[in-house]
Amino acid sequence: MKVVTSLPELRAARASLRNPLGLVPTMGFLHEGHLSLVRRARAECASVGVSIFVNPAQFGTQEDLGAYPRDLDRDLAMLRSEQVDLVWTPEVAEVYPPGFQTYVSVEEASRPLEGSRRPGHFRGVATVVAKLFNAFQPQKAYFGQKDAQQVVVVRRMARDLDFPVEVVVCPTEREPDGLAMSSRNSYLDPAERKAATVLYRALDAARSAFSRGERDADRLRASMSEVLAGEPLARPVYVSAADPDTLAELRGPVSRALLSMAVFVGRTALIDNIVLGEI
Repeated sequence: MKVVTSLPELRAARASLRNPLGLVPTMGFLHEGHLSLVRRARAECASVGVSIFVNPAQFGTQEDLGAYPRDLDRDLAMLRSEQVDLVWTPEVAEVYPPGFQTYVSVEEASRPLEGSRRPGHFRGVATVVAKLFNAFQPQKAYFGQKDAQQVVVVRRMARDLDFPVEVVVCPTEREPDGLAMSSRNSYLDPAERKAATVLYRALDAARSAFSRGERDADRLRASMSEVLAGEPLARPVYVSAADPDTLAELRGPVSRALLSMAVFVGRTALIDNIVLGEI
């Protein structure tokens, strides 16, 4: 496994790798969810590249950039055990050099849900992913369904800017009690960790209602909200039933829906989602 920090080093190392190359973009502090993406890339591609970069452009002024968990040595050991070929661990100045002023904005897909509570977040995501696509020149890029809106934004960006990259979406990896795996779970104290399962329980309640024949979008949202209201440590930011492709909120009967939510548990904002009606 080759580990590089500069862009020229990355490009030189990339030139020696066989195609197709699968890219797994990460912010580090890896967990089983990240590794599931790496394994999917390993199964489908001749070469696998991973980026580890805590992207300041996607953090707001009130967010936890400085506190975001980091453990590069641990991350590299995990990636080495997964037989990754190339890892890029750039410094901020390598990605955003002095004078940097060009950003990518995916307009409509960035506005609702996470975009409404984190202005500028998806501008930072789209910009860094565009730069990663340029740097690694992958044929496939792997993202988790847990970050459903990010997937919609990246797919739209790749189509609109004609990147010859297939965006592959992998299922959310969960703890045994249903909590979606996330680096931010490390912020939770024991009581909060127990309470955090309410996100999946709320989603599962709506999924059960859907399986029993419930199709009204408002009632699906209400079933999630009712479960969240029963957890004292949970403070919902939004509860959504949206079109999985456009993220527009749905009204009336639905045959397909992205159910998603953002919920503060203590001081930690957690997100989760499921898709109903997928064939």
